[in-house]
Amino acid sequence: MAPEKIFLYTKTGCPYCDAKRRELTESKTEFTEINVTEKPEVIPELLKLTKGQRKVPVLVQGSRVTIAPEGG
Repeated sequence: MAPEKIFLYTKTGCPYCDAKRRELTESKTEFTEINVTEKPEVIPELLKLTKGQRKVPVLVQGSRVTIAPEGG
């Protein structure tokens, strides 16, 4: 069975995003980062995942969506 893909939605200049990225990197967790500042076309997708909340970071692991776990 393939491991779950992990996506991290971030924005430029967000200290909470930087901390979550660092945490995942230090734990050697493979993830794909999607920066909504650089790719604003993904914002509708993000709003759908968060049920309209405009917070980052957002961590998506399979069907589990975690919105701003340590603040955002």
